Amino acid sequence: SGFGVRDSGWGFGIGRGTPNPESRIPNPEIGYTPPVPGTFTGFPREALTFFKELEANNNRDWFQAHKDVYERACREPMQALLAELRLGPGKISRINRDIRFTPDRSPYKNHISAGVGGYYIHLSPEGLYVGTGIYKPDPPMLERFRGAVDRDASGRQLQKIVKALERKGYDVGTHQSLRSAPKGYRADHPRIDLLRMKDIFAGRAFKPVGWLSTRKALGEIQRVMRDTQPMKDWLSRYVR
Repeated sequence: SGFGVRDSGWGFGIGRGTPNPESRIPNPEIGYTPPVPGTFTGFPREALTFFKELEANNNRDWFQAHKDVYERACREPMQALLAELRLGPGKISRINRDIRFTPDRSPYKNHISAGVGGYYIHLSPEGLYVGTGIYKPDPPMLERFRGAVDRDASGRQLQKIVKALERKGYDVGTHQSLRSAPKGYRADHPRIDLLRMKDIFAGRAFKPVGWLSTRKALGEIQRVMRDTQPMKDWLSRYVR
């Protein structure tokens, strides 16, 4: 339920900005022709195999020897997807990990992710995640979120959006929740569960099934984006 969204640096361009330098679409690299709309045919099975093997061989020598697979099977399909979604410039995560403040010295991520138009896409050995939300917002943004939840009209609207998404089977949640009411809010507030959230997301995880490697993947991704658009729009209106 929601792999990749709870623990993977989720939210490029959605919450507090971009945590790493990103690749924009189209790609400005000299000699590279960006994909044109209509070329996305899913993520090759080779992409999932690549990330599984990278987990077992997370070192520079192995990656350099297989970098062409990463470019062809992982990065280029993601570029083609963002181009075809037509949601404006997208940002693809770098595969290099920031290892400055962590005991894990593995140099590479075992996934690829992208943010575009307020949505998030994440591909890993576990499959595909698509969603929207805000990720670890700064204090002013978090206060705007809680203020909108607190106000009757906007708060009730978000409640309806959350319930509608949950009825459709979407995972709606937060990366971190307070144990008690945030300062300045009543513990018996009618929307206390939302107020306790330190961020919010809504999305769906797909296991690594066969259609991920076909044109059908585009339709499934677009369906999630359509279904979660009310939350994206609510956040754009009241929070961002």
